Amino acid sequence: MDVQIVDGWPRGNEIRILLTNTDAAQVNAVRRALIADVPKLAIDKVNFTQGVNQDNKGEVFESVNVLPDETIAHRLAMIPIPTYPDEGITFPEDCPNCKDLAEESKGCLTCQVLYHIRKDGPSEDSDEKHRTVYAGDLTNISDQMFDIREEHKRIPLTILSKGQFLELYAFATLGRGRDHAKWSPVAAVGFRQHNIAKLNKPKKANVLFDLGLTTTDGTPIDAKLFGKDKTMTDINHLMDLEKALHQVGPGTNRDADFDDAITLEPVEGAYIFSYETDGSLTPEQAFNGAMDELQGRFENLANEIERAFA
Repeated sequence: MDVQIVDGWPRGNEIRILLTNTDAAQVNAVRRALIADVPKLAIDKVNFTQGVNQDNKGEVFESVNVLPDETIAHRLAMIPIPTYPDEGITFPEDCPNCKDLAEESKGCLTCQVLYHIRKDGPSEDSDEKHRTVYAGDLTNISDQMFDIREEHKRIPLTILSKGQFLELYAFATLGRGRDHAKWSPVAAVGFRQHNIAKLNKPKKANVLFDLGLTTTDGTPIDAKLFGKDKTMTDINHLMDLEKALHQVGPGTNRDADFDDAITLEPVEGAYIFSYETDGSLTPEQAFNGAMDELQGRFENLANEIERAFA
């Protein structure tokens, strides 16, 4: 399998990749590995402070709010936690410091990241009716590299009214998407057959060109997109053209006049692979992680086969 990032990508957390010299089964294995096998950090345990507090002005705050603790814990779990595969964070079950400890005693700097929130609702004399708690209110106690990223800080967690407070400690650990969705680093993972477009009948193609459609980068969809050999190979433009061809397909009353003026021809053994991450990993880190997982899996399989026939 050969891998090439499509020109202009990644864009933020989204990426398009051209996979060649492969087949649909191998590409689907990559898809499944991205969803289920690539490890990432997610909040897995939350300890809530319960009771009543009094501030230095004598105002009393109680540990209640509009959402149950279970709902807040779930929202915390889905916050993308920055993950760095090369920084040595281990799975709790593999941690040399904790693997032999009782479950309630597990947890150290090697296998978890610790966060804290302490926030009060509006005071009695405040004009505010309520105060929103955001992901950005999580204070990282472990290492600043695990601070919640700027683009995720406005994720709302709950609302505090007057006389209410929220305090909790949250523990993030490594996991895999096959165990829970909170540990899956990607979304919208898919692939399609790679095609090239052929301009067969330039005059009849005007049925499409005259609609005034453009590609996502603003380029008009017309004959200029095709080379001297009347083919289009730019992957980004090809995907835009595929969508545009629906305007002249069956049921549009334009298909007879269009008469297959442009056709798409599949490229054997080539696929366009696309996905986006939740921001905990970069698209490149997620893909490399999937490749490492697949490599390790097949190496283990090869060793088991060798032992079986030994």
